[in-house]
Amino acid sequence: MKFTKNTTAMKNHCLKLNLMLVLLLATETLFAQSLAMNQEEITAYTRKWEGERFPDGRPKVSDDLLERLKNISLEQAWSVLRGEGYPNQYEQGWQNIYPGTVLVGRALTAQYMPKRLEVRALLEEQGEEEGRIGDMVSWPIDMLQPGDVYVADSYGKVEDGPIIGDNLGTSIAAKSGNGVVINGTIRDREGLMQIPGFTSFFRGTHPSYQQEMMLTGINVPIRIGPVTVLPGDVILGRLDGVVFIPPHLVEKIVKTGEIVLLRDKFGHQRLREGTYTPGQIDARWSDEIERDFSQWLEAHIDELPVPKSEIQELLKTRTW
Repeated sequence: MKFTKNTTAMKNHCLKLNLMLVLLLATETLFAQSLAMNQEEITAYTRKWEGERFPDGRPKVSDDLLERLKNISLEQAWSVLRGEGYPNQYEQGWQNIYPGTVLVGRALTAQYMPKRLEVRALLEEQGEEEGRIGDMVSWPIDMLQPGDVYVADSYGKVEDGPIIGDNLGTSIAAKSGNGVVINGTIRDREGLMQIPGFTSFFRGTHPSYQQEMMLTGINVPIRIGPVTVLPGDVILGRLDGVVFIPPHLVEKIVKTGEIVLLRDKFGHQRLREGTYTPGQIDARWSDEIERDFSQWLEAHIDELPVPKSEIQELLKTRTW
């Protein structure tokens, strides 16, 4: 009986030691975590993308597709996204530094939260261990690559909420060649307006600067309105709306949008000329109109806002 009690006590002691070891390892893992997701984590989140990636794991949609995406409307992009099962990829109600211009690029994400002293202290220690320089508000900017769009959720904070001004904006433009999408406020708007091509979307402006905030994640999933934005998503921003496109759907959106663009251009011209009625153009096109469209494509192939090679591929699909 004594032997059984000792055995039971020893087992309980071992269980306690194992539990303490698990907790210790979990704590060490928590404190060892980087602010940014690693390559494997980003790849897992974006597993539907099968193309090239950045060293950090983000999908690298080609520069050619990004350039062609600039001609695609928000409506065309959203229609494809909804059809593919992604209805929550659009957010509206933005202010835009350059209304009428378009913003296209690959998302580098950043997550901000209200400051909590002990958490910010830990995050700053992590940043120092990772070799990050200066205040944490500049850390995501240091990671930008050409063609990126800095997408940050600063939870709409107004006073003491701006996370960029003209100095950081100048650095963003120099590194990425693009502007930003910020779910919060900016400062130095007049200075930012002096930066060429800095098309940016934000909620408002305030003369203060960020305080009582902390950066809790870089290249992590973030929420912008109804949208879950992942690192490497492709941004399409126009007027006061932004679509966040999963990388694996960019090519389909571009090619579908280009077909719509060409058909609209042809239809509008024929309506101005009085060749067809609105009822004919708005309905399913007859074989006669389809033939006319095909001939129009061949006649204007060098003048249209779609790559010649894509138009030639489109012409191969005709059935007459």
